[in-house]
Amino acid sequence: MSAVSTTSPQRRRLTRRIVIGAVVLVVLIAMALSVKVVSKGSSVGAGPAAFSASAWGRKHFPEVQAAIAKRAVPADELATALNADAAAATKKYGVAGGAGTEFSTTFTGTVGEAQDGLYPVTVDGLPGGLLIRMQTGPAINGTDLRDAPGTIEFGQFTNQIDYQNAGAALNDQLKKQVLADVDTASLTGKTVEVTGAFQLINPKAWLVTPSALDVR
Repeated sequence: MSAVSTTSPQRRRLTRRIVIGAVVLVVLIAMALSVKVVSKGSSVGAGPAAFSASAWGRKHFPEVQAAIAKRAVPADELATALNADAAAATKKYGVAGGAGTEFSTTFTGTVGEAQDGLYPVTVDGLPGGLLIRMQTGPAINGTDLRDAPGTIEFGQFTNQIDYQNAGAALNDQLKKQVLADVDTASLTGKTVEVTGAFQLINPKAWLVTPSALDVR
């Protein structure tokens, strides 16, 4: 004769409630242990801060100035090297840029009449036919300052917009930290000492973005 269960439906329901309650209690304890209390105003969990191009530019402009000055080759020496063997000169002095190789240079010369907002500079010792111009604003175009040091790369930024804004921020710092002290509207006839960078697009015409400019 088989044994008859003595467990009543009421006892089974009670046992089931106890088991479910125990499981719920374990889950609640685990959740409580995983919760981190964050005080008001904390940056925890806020995600990465938005990129500030202006702050980045202020911080890195002095480094860019120093890097360009360190790499700068006298214009007559650089021009002669490029004329003699462009490939060798590019390998020795150049830095890969967006649309062409970036070069850092330095020169002293006499400023001519502005042409389309750009100043031609007559520099002694250059090969015939080479035109050097420099941009002094009000708009500073291009990414020479960003690209010429060879140390600022796209991978250091979250996206292309931040990378582009970094270049513009360096141009803004050039206007604030260097060109603000120069009367850029009346440079014609003046002697200038320039350190800067340019992208070699036309071997016969260098458009230099100055990183340092001294008017004598």
